[in-house]
Amino acid sequence: MPGQLTVRLTSELEEGIEALSRRTRRRRSEIVRLALERYIREEAGEGTPSPYGRVKNLIGKVESGIPDLGEAHRKHLRRRFRRG
Repeated sequence: MPGQLTVRLTSELEEGIEALSRRTRRRRSEIVRLALERYIREEAGEGTPSPYGRVKNLIGKVESGIPDLGEAHRKHLRRRFRRG
């Protein structure tokens, strides 16, 4: 059976939850529930992503304009440092 908890919030927390609620169109209770779930996962060590996990959604998202940058990155870096 779901439980209920009463919590006293600072005005800053209350304002932050309210702003997030408006921006995401979620209920305040859902935001608090999601935050608690994340906190519990992280404290248990389950929610702490690896460095790769933190950036994997960014890999391949930026176009450098250099077609062989992955294979010849050293060459391109040396050229860049020589130019200053």
